[in-house]
Amino acid sequence: MALLDVTKLSRRFGGVRAVDGIDFVANQGEIVGVIGPNGAGKTTLFNIVTGFYDPDEGTIEFDGHNLAGLKPNQITRMGIARTFQAVRLFPNMTVLENAMVGQHSRTSSGVTGAVFGLPATRREEEVIREKAREMLAFFGRALTGAREDQLAAELAYADRRRLEIARAMATEPKMLLLDEPAAGMNPNEKRDLIKLIGRLRDERGYAVVLIEHDMSVVKGISDRVVALDYGQKIAEGTYDEISSNERVIEAYLGKQK
Repeated sequence: MALLDVTKLSRRFGGVRAVDGIDFVANQGEIVGVIGPNGAGKTTLFNIVTGFYDPDEGTIEFDGHNLAGLKPNQITRMGIARTFQAVRLFPNMTVLENAMVGQHSRTSSGVTGAVFGLPATRREEEVIREKAREMLAFFGRALTGAREDQLAAELAYADRRRLEIARAMATEPKMLLLDEPAAGMNPNEKRDLIKLIGRLRDERGYAVVLIEHDMSVVKGISDRVVALDYGQKIAEGTYDEISSNERVIEAYLGKQK
């Protein structure tokens, strides 16, 4: 059974069908690339799956559970974590504090414990700190050591991208949705990103779905590629199959006269 199973998913904005009857699956331990021109519906698909938008039609099942009607924080606890096109960190918090924010989705202490510094709350906070450090350690020296105390705003761009992934990992997900993780990176950083995404699957066991415009990244890491255009799925298969598909070529280059 697929880990994520989306069936006949649709979402309208006014008269525009941003997502139009999409069927989509992602399996445990699989890396799926989602491609398409601007406005194809890629980020809208992510926003529906993660509870930011409600679907007008269709179903979403994750790990055997219906996600319909759940809020983003509930879906995060179910095991789906995401990053965004524009990096969304807390710039005036440290690297460690940003990673700890992800762990707080798993906390049980309430406001009272935090205000009065109750022993159970302090113990839970220490567990959160250590789990956050574990996620940062996955990225090596880029986010550990003295970097833990550095403000997120002071990080190089590629390291801010890494920190956003670390924060998503700290939510203890089964699946990561990465929205254009290579945006703004140079060729060397993109090669490092390809290796990193492979490690996320191979070492941590995550299923990964990524939206990406850079075809070198999609080719370098995807087990399967899904192509969207005008809110519809127009092709699915290996990178080689997708890159030679006439409908995909037409979507990117326009119909040849």
